[in-house]
Amino acid sequence: MFLTGPSGAGKSTLLRLLFADLALQQGEARVADFNLMGISPSRIPLLRRRVSVVFQDFKLLLQRTVYENILLPLQVCGIDYHHADRRIRAITRHLGLDGKLNDACADISGGEQQRVAVARAFVTNPQVVLADEPTGNLDPELSIRRLMELFKFFQKYGTTMIIATHNPELLRRHPEGRAIRLDEGVITQANWSGALLFQRQPRISYALGSG
Repeated sequence: MFLTGPSGAGKSTLLRLLFADLALQQGEARVADFNLMGISPSRIPLLRRRVSVVFQDFKLLLQRTVYENILLPLQVCGIDYHHADRRIRAITRHLGLDGKLNDACADISGGEQQRVAVARAFVTNPQVVLADEPTGNLDPELSIRRLMELFKFFQKYGTTMIIATHNPELLRRHPEGRAIRLDEGVITQANWSGALLFQRQPRISYALGSG
């Protein structure tokens, strides 16, 4: 699913709600079998084992290597080293990072850092991946295509992808994806029938007459 809309429409805020970085104030939201209304702090780490995030500012540990950054969520999940190593090498090969595994993240380019963030999000085989402008710092053609191939591969095997983007080219190239548009925090457009949309009320102007 693509999440579109102008800057300030609420895309990043919605993603933060979905991985419990912001508390839900009203209504209901269920993600990966977790009810987000009133979720206890002790359950948030469990939620985040099933819901991974590709942050717009990457949030990498810059003094650690590419390998160490991608390994970290696998260690948190208690996955043994040999299994973790196979996963890391497979995903970094697909993203063209296999030659950078021993480099500190501070020493690689912005586009490479973004690919490390993507690899770290996918390496745990999550149920849901939330991606905030994941193509923003990538080279226009080859890297974006490779990234979207990875997204579609995981989606094929059951991972739900929610991608916040300003890039209309992504929507044009992937018409099979669902897309919703946010305006001022509400959903105003969707490309499938039955979507619940917010209907704005027309503004009525009153003219004061002499009578």
